[in-house]
Amino acid sequence: MERPSWAPQGIDLSQPSVSRIYDYYLGGSHNFEVDREAARRAIEAFPGLPKLMQANRAFMRRAVRYAVDQGVTQFLDIGSGIPTFGNVHEVAQAARPGAPVVYVDNDPVAVAHSRAVLEGNEAADIVAADFRTPQDILKSDPVSRLLDLEQPVALLLVALLHFVTDEEEPQRAIAEMRDALAPGSLLILTHASTEGGPHTSEQGRHISDVYRKVGSRLMMRSRSEVARFFEGFELVDPGLVSMPSWRPEGPVDQEDPVVFTGFAGVGRKA
Repeated sequence: MERPSWAPQGIDLSQPSVSRIYDYYLGGSHNFEVDREAARRAIEAFPGLPKLMQANRAFMRRAVRYAVDQGVTQFLDIGSGIPTFGNVHEVAQAARPGAPVVYVDNDPVAVAHSRAVLEGNEAADIVAADFRTPQDILKSDPVSRLLDLEQPVALLLVALLHFVTDEEEPQRAIAEMRDALAPGSLLILTHASTEGGPHTSEQGRHISDVYRKVGSRLMMRSRSEVARFFEGFELVDPGLVSMPSWRPEGPVDQEDPVVFTGFAGVGRKA
């Protein structure tokens, strides 16, 4: 297989990657046939996935604009993936020019492509690190250089936590992050679930099987389990809801029930 110029050396092009599969769902071009094949199997198990991912991105953009409106103008996006159109830095910096944004991902393709996209943008950078080791993120050069942790930060964990098992202690990592952030900071979060949408737990198991085969665990959690991630944060209205239902900018299209699968919420640290 010919290696595209954007694929860093050392990447195994025969292994699918979660961030490249996500890029495919969003209509991006930074994915390989192996990723597209895995994505097609996932869509077969869980029809409507691309629409669900687009709803996820639309929520993220609304939440970033909400943060700026609330005076929170610095952003830490963990599990950021491959930057596609309308990513955090574009939305934040359109609303507040120069708003600092630090992306974090553990996928070398996502990191390499982010570096290329962010070249020349002095207010945005990427850290190659893992959510499960918060100190690697908090003590990184981009965080030290771009973010003032004495001031409120918007922490984004969008479509990330369902890839972190309970054994990997996601709540501990979130608590470590929360404790490092100033009062008034925001937690912006989405999470996969079969609760609330048209999909069954059986379909949830099928898609989890697809991701397990590409080396990732996909954890479907209930609403109450997702709500626990907001410990130490006060949920802002309308609380923990389906993605289209969180502060929609127009009438919510009720026609496609798949987009109401999963949960989204924003919490504020007291």
